[in-house]
Amino acid sequence: MATENRINFWRRNAKVPGSVQPVYGAQHPPLDPCLRRSYPKDAKLKLNNLKSKKTSSFHEFARSTNDAWDIDDDEEDDDILGAPALCSSLPSGLHSAFSQKQTHDAAGVAQSGISHTTEDDTEPELVNSKVVKSNSEIHLSTSSVRSTLQKQQSLPVRPVIPLVARISDQNASGAPPMTVREKSRLDKFKQLLASANTDLEELRKHSWSGIPREVRPITWRLLSGYLPANKERRELVLKRKREEYFGFILQYYHSRTDEHYKDTYRQIHIDIPRTNPLIPLFQQPVVQEVFERILFIWAIRHPASGYVQGINDLVTPFFVVFLSEFVMEDMENFEVAALSPDIQRNIEADSFWCMSKLLDGIQDNYTFAQPGIQNKVKALEELVSRIDEDIHNHFKRYEVEYLQFAFRWMNNLLMRELPLRCTIRLWDTYQSEAEGFSHFHLYVCAAFLIEWRKEILSMVDFQGLLILLQNLPTIHWGNEEVGLLLAEAYRLKYTFADAPSHYKRSTSSLQRVRRSNVSCL
Repeated sequence: MATENRINFWRRNAKVPGSVQPVYGAQHPPLDPCLRRSYPKDAKLKLNNLKSKKTSSFHEFARSTNDAWDIDDDEEDDDILGAPALCSSLPSGLHSAFSQKQTHDAAGVAQSGISHTTEDDTEPELVNSKVVKSNSEIHLSTSSVRSTLQKQQSLPVRPVIPLVARISDQNASGAPPMTVREKSRLDKFKQLLASANTDLEELRKHSWSGIPREVRPITWRLLSGYLPANKERRELVLKRKREEYFGFILQYYHSRTDEHYKDTYRQIHIDIPRTNPLIPLFQQPVVQEVFERILFIWAIRHPASGYVQGINDLVTPFFVVFLSEFVMEDMENFEVAALSPDIQRNIEADSFWCMSKLLDGIQDNYTFAQPGIQNKVKALEELVSRIDEDIHNHFKRYEVEYLQFAFRWMNNLLMRELPLRCTIRLWDTYQSEAEGFSHFHLYVCAAFLIEWRKEILSMVDFQGLLILLQNLPTIHWGNEEVGLLLAEAYRLKYTFADAPSHYKRSTSSLQRVRRSNVSCL
């Protein structure tokens, strides 16, 4: 019975909001991100009904619904932003983020994005060959319109990042594209990259706080270990590795229809259209064919793991970054077929090799039973129990298992929780950190969870907690928010990485002191 419940739990039920379907998480939000909560208003009625029935456990909830993750196209979504506390021990380049955090704390105001309706909003949007109405098309009464306008006027106005600007480097604060400081940083990067032997340690130090778009492609190739530090050898290495990749294509790709590999190819073929379905770039046949080749070749060259769902997401940041060398604007709608065949081939080969370098460090996430992910989720649980006991006990009270929400955080490296532009900025730092994707990611996940502390503690039932954790409202996030998140993650790493039993020892010492005081009395 328990097995049947678990199977039914993951089946689709369009009446229940959530996100296990291909379109889910903050990366694929409802089409009108102007309101504040990440679940529809009518969900409150469902939550109240559940409260009356005292549905608190995972299995009880599984019996009451088939799937807690589906999102309806016309759901209203709220954007609630929190901010982590920062400490003074931050790496170079994060002092500005720390000062911004202090300002936010002093003001005591959580900024939220407000989307203003324009004439364009009345146009129906085409998603997966279906016409989907935006919220602006829903017939509202005059009183509800007035109420919405009054609500918007009462909140601080914040620039909105449009859905089609997901990939850009635009800062959520609306900062100008190039400040004096940013120009100085760009010049420093160019100086490092132009040297005969690039100082990789210095390059990592400067990349930690973000890499300028203009030099990001070459910097990622260097930091991933794909290119050598010696400038004279780079062209030869690029030529050899690109030829080697297309040699794999000639040698192996025809076997995708063989009995031994057809299941692998079939799963890849199914998953590719689900990758960033709301961004037109990734729905182009030529791009999907590139992803199919990359993933199939990687899978058959790594038989210990093969292809696992979620790996398809890990190609996208590399593909976008290497494409940005040739596309300055409107990358989301750029026709990749317009590029020359040689450029297309180079982008494909470079994406393959850099993704391979990334996966080499976290391959135990994708081997049988995925032990790497299970260990990281357990480590996240232990870390959160020490840094925020209230959240940890709140999860225990409502029988929420960390694996139920954090599995995806580890499997997809938070790509389904953050807009793609934020993922690219996050990976700047990951590639600058030693074991960034495997080790530092744990502290980023902990900081990300604590970011939503207020919202988590306000949820008082199992269903509400899971819906929140699977649909965190980050649609308006940009470089500023990611910088604050990384600063908090660094603080956690600095505090706990070298002292895994720090809090436990402190608790034991305190208990001994209390017993001693009692005995003296």
